[in-house]
Amino acid sequence: QVQLVESGGGLVQAGDSLRLSCVASGLTFSTYAMGWFRQAPGKEREFVAGIIRRGGGSQLYADSAKGRFTISRDNAKSTVYLQMNSLKPEDTAVYYCAADATFHQIVEIHNPTYWGQGTQVTVST
Repeated sequence: QVQLVESGGGLVQAGDSLRLSCVASGLTFSTYAMGWFRQAPGKEREFVAGIIRRGGGSQLYADSAKGRFTISRDNAKSTVYLQMNSLKPEDTAVYYCAADATFHQIVEIHNPTYWGQGTQVTVST
């Protein structure tokens, strides 16, 4: 059974940083592309960032995340991270970790096979 467990969310002020983590189990982590999505209240879930299977490989970001967020992975720990800097109130959302065998499914189709339960990020003014 595949499980994706996010952590690291919380309440911060505008301009602060947070690092989200997602630990995967039940799959061969190094063979999966990983991604982060988010859903703000009253809005649809949206893509934030994706990273291909290989450590240090290609990443792709939503325009809202470029220059502020960094996705990375540690295949030895079966963990993907999202470093978020210069947070804004509009970044407030539940952040979800996702996994799929194909990078395209995450960053283009936005419909990965596996999802975590989400972690809340709240950015105050």
